[in-house]
Amino acid sequence: MQRLYDFLRRHPTGVDCFWALVLLGISVVSMVPQQEATGRDAPALLIPFTVLLCLVIALRRVMPERMLLLAAALGLGQLVLDVATMPADFALLVIVYTVAATGARWASRTALTMGLIAAPVAQLRWPSEQAGVAGNIAITVFQTVPFALAWVLGDSIRTRRAYFAQLEERAARLEKEREAQAKVAVAAERARIARELHDVVAHNVSVMVVQADGAAYVLDAAPDQAKKALETISSTGRQALAEMRRLLGVLRTGEHQEAGEYVPQPDVQQIEDLVEQCRSHGLPVDFKVEGTPRPLPSGVELTAYRIVQEALTNTRKHGGPNAGASVRLVYFDDGLGLLVEDDGKGAPHELYEEGGFDGQGHGLIGMRERVGMVGGTLDAGPRPGGGFRISALLPLKPAT
Repeated sequence: MQRLYDFLRRHPTGVDCFWALVLLGISVVSMVPQQEATGRDAPALLIPFTVLLCLVIALRRVMPERMLLLAAALGLGQLVLDVATMPADFALLVIVYTVAATGARWASRTALTMGLIAAPVAQLRWPSEQAGVAGNIAITVFQTVPFALAWVLGDSIRTRRAYFAQLEERAARLEKEREAQAKVAVAAERARIARELHDVVAHNVSVMVVQADGAAYVLDAAPDQAKKALETISSTGRQALAEMRRLLGVLRTGEHQEAGEYVPQPDVQQIEDLVEQCRSHGLPVDFKVEGTPRPLPSGVELTAYRIVQEALTNTRKHGGPNAGASVRLVYFDDGLGLLVEDDGKGAPHELYEEGGFDGQGHGLIGMRERVGMVGGTLDAGPRPGGGFRISALLPLKPAT
């Protein structure tokens, strides 16, 4: 049954042609008694009108406006040639509904006008002699109602289709917007994870490389120092692994995570531990805090920590063997200031100028992105007299 229904929906013109043939058959059968009642030569007058009215049924959905005009012309022809109403005139009712449902607006209004005047004009042209005035009026009203109902039904179908089309368009638009928002969110999350992984890997791996080089240098002459360097490499590797697990944990959805499986997010309080770690690895760092420490938004906490971490990592990588660094944290009334300086030879120019022509300098790019996300400002470049300086101002908001 469903197959038949789908077939009929795919071939609407075929369905209309079938009903046109049915109406043609009914009209032909009714011609004989009509000829006997009127005494006229029925085929000469009725057959052309019947065939054309059935054509209106057959092509009503293919060309509704043209079929409406054809039906109007046939109606006028019946009035002029005195061809009384017949079963094929049912096509007028059908075309009024069709145009109201699918035709142009002007055609819909024309169909309504035609439907409202068709019955009164027909009753005036061919009044019922036995009914009297009141009876003719009643017949006129009775014949007008179907045309009005056909138009109202067709117009309501048009409105309903337009409403569903609007709902489908809105749903499609919302789906596209959701997909776009999801892509933006995924890109932002990837960028955030990339920045975090860069900071973790760059800092800890640089420490491990320095310690490994030192251990290889003193392995034979000072085994105790080599052992200590290896222990530092081991602890640094574990710390990097723990932070990477925390970062990669955000990519796992629907999995149960035990409490304490990932290390907490770094904050300003841990900057002092970071400085001590750098000192223990051979980098002299002068650390000072000015102003009154107070609670900071979590985004500012992480941004401050990562800026200091990246700056000290760059000092270790580019400052040279005798470089020293200083870290200043300044609590202002409306912001947190960061100043990290070193007295080394500084990074190559291409590493801090728009990321470098070779795609390097991602650490400083990540700094600028982090600072921009919290609404702050960043200044990075060579110091007068040698070395490198990174200065940042992060706005503060009351912690809630």
